[in-house]
Amino acid sequence: MLPQELIRRKRDGAPLKREDVKEFIAGLTSGSVSEGQVAAFAMAVFFRGMSREEAVGLTLAMRDSGTVLTWDLPGPVVDKHSSGGIGDNLSLMLAPMLAACGAYVPMISGRGLGHTGGTLDKLDSIPGYATQPGLALFRKATREAGCAIIGQTADLAPADKRLYGIRDVTATVESVPLITASILSKKLAAGLGHLVLDVKMGSGAFMTRMADAEALAESLVDVANGAGLPTTALVTDMSEPLAPCAGNALEVAHACEFLLCRRDDPRVMDITLALGTELLLSAGIDSDAATARARLATTITGGRAAEHFERMVRALGGPADFLSNYRSYLAPAPIIRPVHADEDGFVSSIRTRELGLAVIELGGGRRVASDAIDHRVGLSQLLGKGARADRATPLCLVHAADEASFERAATLIKSAYIPGERPGESATVLARITG
Repeated sequence: MLPQELIRRKRDGAPLKREDVKEFIAGLTSGSVSEGQVAAFAMAVFFRGMSREEAVGLTLAMRDSGTVLTWDLPGPVVDKHSSGGIGDNLSLMLAPMLAACGAYVPMISGRGLGHTGGTLDKLDSIPGYATQPGLALFRKATREAGCAIIGQTADLAPADKRLYGIRDVTATVESVPLITASILSKKLAAGLGHLVLDVKMGSGAFMTRMADAEALAESLVDVANGAGLPTTALVTDMSEPLAPCAGNALEVAHACEFLLCRRDDPRVMDITLALGTELLLSAGIDSDAATARARLATTITGGRAAEHFERMVRALGGPADFLSNYRSYLAPAPIIRPVHADEDGFVSSIRTRELGLAVIELGGGRRVASDAIDHRVGLSQLLGKGARADRATPLCLVHAADEASFERAATLIKSAYIPGERPGESATVLARITG
């Protein structure tokens, strides 16, 4: 079928045959389908949606556009994926925690998308770390460290890599079928045995309503299980930043402090343990949630998760002593300055998306796919809901490259925080989706 005919069928609401979708995705991979046609297809799917059968077909076609890995390891192969949020650096902690429990985590992650940060952009803050190694090094690092967080290589789901970039700049990020196919094509190509999905809901997520987040979670779980990958999903709160920071190097620093047991972030810990528990139960490492949760927690307090993180960084080309000396490797921004609220009061709610946009204004995210990222910049000491902002307690510290970007970010930050007489309430896990 001609690409324009497939686009027309989807535009008009007609169902797409699996073989036609496979042919279109092959053209996307080879370059015979133009960027304009890909954008038009994405917009047609955005407005018309896809049936479960169409979404499975799209996902499998994208998986099969490149190499599909198989593993021969002495433990279960598992992974976690997040739909994206602000201050969401959980992968950096959860992967080594799972490795310390005897699982293997070959994690294929993405770059920043829209207003949300990307795990790969965070890891690019680490000098020498190869976020896009060859498959041989990916396999070696996974075996040696128990976990390896990388980006898509040229071999893995190449169709998704092209579509991912086009979605980011054509306002089609929030399409449930496209999100589903993007996430799962990479996970299926990675040869996983078990998957848990962290679907964010709230003002900093792509899905701002619970009904939409549950629809995405159900789509992901249904399509993944339909493709033969045992999967559950948690809907988690993104009505405020998850970690108290946003920005690439800052989130890596936070992860290091977390792994070294120097931080007490209850929301971060609760969601990390909840996601890890899903995987330990699915993989059969533990038979009950209490045991799984306790096992994961001891990987932090006992230092074993930190050891696996160090092995991963070293195996992928980063400094051998990065974890213990991360401050000497993560370059600071030239300007670090507080932003205060215009009036004292409790934080009633947060327009969390505005904080993500503030990071982009600072240069820590992309306006177009080709933009370079300044890994130094971002926001730290972010207040959460219920905190009190006053002259002694700023909303956050801004890490900026120059005065102009500082001022633009400060304006967005002030507009993001909504004061109130009563403290706002925080949440963590909102729902569990099992299919």
